Formats: sequence, structure tokens, C-alpha cells
Amino acid sequence: MERWNDYKNGIYAFCANYLRPHLAAVHLVLEKGRVAFVDTGTNESLSFALDALKHLGLGPEAVDYVILTHIHLDHAGGAGAFMQAFPNARLVVHPRGSRHMASPAKLVQAVIAVYGADYVERVYGQILPVPQERILETSDGMVLDLAGRELLCLDTPGHAKHHIAIVDRRTRGIFTGDTFGISYREMDTDGRQFIFPTTTPSQFDPADLFASMERLMAQEPRAMYLTHYSQVLDVPRKNQELLRLLRAFCAITLAHKDFGPAGKARTESIRQGLARLLLDESRAFGCTLPDEELLGIWGQDLELDAQGLDIWLESGAPGAP
Repeated sequence: MERWNDYKNGIYAFCANYLRPHLAAVHLVLEKGRVAFVDTGTNESLSFALDALKHLGLGPEAVDYVILTHIHLDHAGGAGAFMQAFPNARLVVHPRGSRHMASPAKLVQAVIAVYGADYVERVYGQILPVPQERILETSDGMVLDLAGRELLCLDTPGHAKHHIAIVDRRTRGIFTGDTFGISYREMDTDGRQFIFPTTTPSQFDPADLFASMERLMAQEPRAMYLTHYSQVLDVPRKNQELLRLLRAFCAITLAHKDFGPAGKARTESIRQGLARLLLDESRAFGCTLPDEELLGIWGQDLELDAQGLDIWLESGAPGAP
């Protein structure tokens, strides 16, 4: 299969085909013929999920769980379509996100307010509701049983209040959603993986995010599986890099407290500061991609981070380090 990763431990990843190749991954956990998907991408991702099952010799009835790390549409936009396709599955989601999966109209309107209706229709299509009786709301510390393989659900706010991470106790790998940053494979250099924070959108709280990262590290993970983009190793080092860079994100933002009111000018100035940080970090890492290509890869992330950080600053910068 194209854009397919088999980590040889019952964990697989395939490209969600969201906006560009290798921007977002959907993860699949296989145990004794039973399957859990972690995050869904968009409706377009369903065909790749069905291909993944076929590649493994399985059908739609093998899926027990569709797990959402959180309900932002690059992670959850395809949830309704997945649930229609997988008749035995339960949708696993944080209680704060449950109602939006059952009745997604408000969620869709919030996304339209940011991107516009044409963009949402083109990229996400129709967001299908999930019957409430098929939704399993998580509680902090809840363990899902996948044919004897334990998947531990932990509350991990900071990026969003409705965010969870899923610990695969079999491998000590953690599906981190957006809690453990972004690591695009185009940035890999000499076998090393570059990592950079993501703070968007409007519920960023650095104190919560630092605490969530500390909580994940307490699990002594051997690997992190990021939605953007999949397996990251050398976890303790990556954790320290993320903490340092998150403090830099906050410093760039706090330097704008006297810049003027929230709005396009302040957001753009914050974005420029983040872009300079990205380029500096990329060069220090040894990445030789041209600046224009780097900014193209990270363009949407930088824009959304800047918008979220501007909102954070306007709200009084809670949890500032």
C-alpha cells in the first residue's frame, strides 16, 4: 500500500490524504484480528482505512473502536463516515467532544467561521453525526480492551480541553494527537527527526500542556505516534526540545502584549516571529531544504499557531511560563 507504515508491533499508519501527503496519519492497532483506529482524518480517509483492512485480510466488521484524540476536523472529520462503515465499532471520545460528534452543526459552524464555507465543503465535505448510543465517552484512566490488548485513555489538555492520549500498554507507545507536537517526515536529516510544537487553536494553555507532557513521560514511552506525522523515537530528547520551543512560543507572544489589540496585524507579527524560530531551528538541526519550501510545509501550522497564540494573549495568557 502506498504511504503505509508497518511498525512490526501491531501498530500501522497510513496517510489520511489531508491537504498534502504525509501531513496527517491515521493509526491502526491490530490484535488477534480485532482493530482500533486512532483518529480518522476526513471523509476521504475512509477509502484508505478500508484498503488497510483489506491489506490485513480483514473486513469492516473487525473494527471494535474508532478513537478520537480530539474533535478538530483534521483528526475527527471522518468519524461519522467511519462509524457508518464499521458496524461493530464504538466511537471513543472525550466527554467534552461527545455532543459535537452526535450533533456536529455547531462544530462545523465554528470551523466555517475560521476557514469559510467553501473551504470546509471542499476539504471536509459533510460531517456526519454519530448515533449517541454508539459513542463511548472516556474517563481519565479508562482502559479499552482490544482482544486483550490494553489501551489506556488519559486526559491531556493544553492543546484543547477535549484532548486525550492513548497508551498502548503492549508496546509502551502513545498516540498523542497534538499533545506531543508535529514531526513532518520531510524534515528528517541524517536519520534524526525534527519536532516542533503546535499550540492551536483557541484553548491553548501552556501550563496544562506542560503537565500533560509530563504525564505522558511518566508512562516511560518507547515511541510516540503523532497524528502529524506518526512514529517519533528518542522520546526524552524530543520532550526536552518541545518544552524549550513551547517556552519560546510563549516568549514570542508575550513580547506582543503592548503591540496593540488582537487582530490581523498582531497575529501576523506573531506568525513572523514563529517563522523565524522555525527557520533558525531547522538550520541548527541541519535541514537543508530552502526557506521557501520549509515555509510552504509549515505555512498552515504557523498561521493557525499565530491565531491561537493571539487569542491566548488576549485572554490574559493563562499558564504563561
